[in-house]
Amino acid sequence: MSPPANPTRTKRRTASKEQRQAQLIKATIRSIAKHGLSETTMATVAGKAGLSQGIINLHFQSKERLLEETLRFIVEEYRTAWRNALDSSGESAADKLESLVRVDFDRRICQRNKLAVWFAFWGESRSRLTYRRICSEHGREYKQVLTGLCQELIAKGNYVMTADHIATGLVSMTVGLWLDLLLSPSEMNPQQALEISLGYLRGIFPASFAVPDQHAGASLA
Repeated sequence: MSPPANPTRTKRRTASKEQRQAQLIKATIRSIAKHGLSETTMATVAGKAGLSQGIINLHFQSKERLLEETLRFIVEEYRTAWRNALDSSGESAADKLESLVRVDFDRRICQRNKLAVWFAFWGESRSRLTYRRICSEHGREYKQVLTGLCQELIAKGNYVMTADHIATGLVSMTVGLWLDLLLSPSEMNPQQALEISLGYLRGIFPASFAVPDQHAGASLA
């Protein structure tokens, strides 16, 4: 009698191309978070994925392409999350802006491993044209949306301020809070970061933003 099939091995053998690539990208995220970009290798990714280096070569051909696809993955994940938030939010500019801020500290996006990957790629983008292009393309789109929403609120409230400056301040605040969450998790959690960001908007647009709800604090995965 033949031994029973091992479900894990069967799954590994029958995984689709998309499933395998997603598995390798997630392993790359874990490797970058632990080792950094320069120390991430085909071997460290293979170890995290529990697969052979040959499988990585089959799907990505090189370490550089694997890293580029990993960056595209986290960028697209974030883009999809904030676009979905816009689509499902209320109709007002304030509702939409608050929804975007909440995405920044949602546990699906705001995970320590993913934050480490964002900062790793940002650190290399100055010398890597491809990384800089991928990040800047998304950054321009997101900033344009933020600026447009801020402009609506300025017009509605007859404020004397510059929409681009407010949007820039909000993006800079998010990046700074992400860094605090990554480096000082005992002193900052996502709920605190969310409240700080909403407090920033409440201070600028007091007629449009209420006091944030006091949800239970969340910890980074």
